[in-house]
Amino acid sequence: MHYGHGVYPPLKILLISPNTLSVPYPVYPIGLDYVAGAVSDRHQVQIADMNIVNRDELDLILQGFSPEIIGLSCRNIDNTEAGDPLYFIKEYQELVAWLRRRSAAIIVCGGSGFTIMPEKVFAALQVDYGIIGEGERFRLLVDALEKGEDGKNLPGVLAAEVHETIPPPWNGSLRREFGSSFPHYRFYLDKGSMLNLQTKRGCSFRCIYCPYPHIEGGKHRLSEPDEVARTALRLQEAGAQYFFITDSAFNSDINHSLEVGKAFRRIGITIPWGGFFAPVRLPGDYFTIMKDAGLKHVEFGTESLADRMLQSYRKPFRAADVFAAHRQARGAGLHVAHYMLMGGPGESTSTIKESLENIEYLDKAALFFFIGIRIYPRTPLFDIALAEGKITRETNMLKPVYYEADDIDRETIEALVTQHADKRINWIIGSGGADSASIVDKLHNRGFTGPLWEYLIR
Repeated sequence: MHYGHGVYPPLKILLISPNTLSVPYPVYPIGLDYVAGAVSDRHQVQIADMNIVNRDELDLILQGFSPEIIGLSCRNIDNTEAGDPLYFIKEYQELVAWLRRRSAAIIVCGGSGFTIMPEKVFAALQVDYGIIGEGERFRLLVDALEKGEDGKNLPGVLAAEVHETIPPPWNGSLRREFGSSFPHYRFYLDKGSMLNLQTKRGCSFRCIYCPYPHIEGGKHRLSEPDEVARTALRLQEAGAQYFFITDSAFNSDINHSLEVGKAFRRIGITIPWGGFFAPVRLPGDYFTIMKDAGLKHVEFGTESLADRMLQSYRKPFRAADVFAAHRQARGAGLHVAHYMLMGGPGESTSTIKESLENIEYLDKAALFFFIGIRIYPRTPLFDIALAEGKITRETNMLKPVYYEADDIDRETIEALVTQHADKRINWIIGSGGADSASIVDKLHNRGFTGPLWEYLIR
């Protein structure tokens, strides 16, 4: 790929999103927008979304486009559900082997799932390069390959005989390439008209189970509110009838989230939106301001309503804060969901019953219960499980390994939740499975937009 002195023709780059998980609904691959934005000003870029193209159609793309580099997005390595586990590495292995038989292109893997366990995923897939951390680093590798260099010494680039090094968070420019050049977004307009939006990177929380600080860094890097709003306007003008904010918690920087909401109003966002929120202490008018900015769905990462467990999880709030945030959101007329994560260190019959009793104070809410916590390397939960002898240094973490508390097992927790739910349809264990996905798909096909869990609330 070396072209001599100084002048290098554009490279042909194919970016593939292999994620076809549709429970509870297909998720727009926002990461590839940023990767495309990092390279498309100089190179020819196409995106192949496997939600839209099958293997035969991908084969035609390979023949017609003849890419020199293929970027493979490894967004998830599994679905993190202990009760209904799905493992995606084998599918990625098969895809890479299939690509090798049809193309001589250099294959590069990246994405959040890859970054969680880079060397293990790299070895399993047998790709040529891996990008650790944020996808914009792909541009640095492309620049090196364009010049005939091997790129192995670049920070965050994994290659054969190169050991994993964790790069600092990306501090270069961020450019999202979205629109007619990459028309795969239209599939998502037909499946609920939902597109995604990011307002910042990095997470300042220290939850014991979460790999976000490792993936994006432990400090916020805030996008300028008006720029966020202009991107939202582009989504709206492209036909989106709803967007979801993908930040780990939109309100982890309260002031910034308020400024983003005000920018939505100022720039003319008229479609509804939702996001993940932490049920922390908030200004009294917080959710009123957000509703005026178009907020419709509030998804709280509550995890537990037993203070002992919230402390164990190192959450920056307690049960009283959850009740207050819930009342504020409900008082503003918003749809509210709470995600519960049960079975962590210190969980017991007593803490489960405490949470279930306290949930009764959360009126008019959808409740999602995830039982058993996926253990990821480089998290405090990994260190806890190691110290407790639940795993060893040799445990293959690439295959889903879930933490189970000493005093109560997953089956007992599920039985207690099921008994307490008493057939209430707004109590859902896991993400709802294939049945829920089928219902959501039918509603989307009938013109309903958004996540739709509000229709479960009674």
